[in-house]
Amino acid sequence: MARKPVIRPRKLATQQRSRATVDSLVEATARILVREGFDKASTNRIADVAGVSIGSLYQYFPGKEALVAAVIERHQEEIMQVVRSELAQAAALPVDEAMRKFVAVALEAHRLDPPLHRVLAEQIPRVGKLEKLDVFSRENFTLFKAYLEKVRGELGVDDLELASFVCVTTIEALTHNAVLHQSKMLTDDQMEALTDEGARLVTRYLKG
Repeated sequence: MARKPVIRPRKLATQQRSRATVDSLVEATARILVREGFDKASTNRIADVAGVSIGSLYQYFPGKEALVAAVIERHQEEIMQVVRSELAQAAALPVDEAMRKFVAVALEAHRLDPPLHRVLAEQIPRVGKLEKLDVFSRENFTLFKAYLEKVRGELGVDDLELASFVCVTTIEALTHNAVLHQSKMLTDDQMEALTDEGARLVTRYLKG
């Protein structure tokens, strides 16, 4: 049986100097993942790029899987900062406008450092199940369901939990594939059209 990778840090950095060391290691890991790939991201290579001793690396992280997990966590938090601030504006919008906002925000979030987003999407299965990703998914689901509950009277669906799952999954798949796999084909005008079409898709589903 394959060894399950350890993805939790050994200890948390609390002082400014130690936080700077951890930040350097996480940033170096992200750069290596984008430029060289997961297999080249050895702990020695990460420590070298970060300008940190290998001993200091192991003081905070048990291995490269934990460092990749830290990169994923940081990237997901950056995405959620965009999502939270933007979707707060959707609460007072009618369904068709709110769905456009949801799709537009998802596109914007995926366009935060697409090369890193792409490599992390590929490496997540190799790192293992990450609790932070579950939290990220649940928060998106919760935000969407809270909106549907406010506009329940305008909807043609009864099961809001199921409807939230269908819509969030659809929007995520649509925007993820558009930005990461079709970005060279999509102009700004096409992005606008994609936003309109994605919004129309989920709006028609919700209104029945």
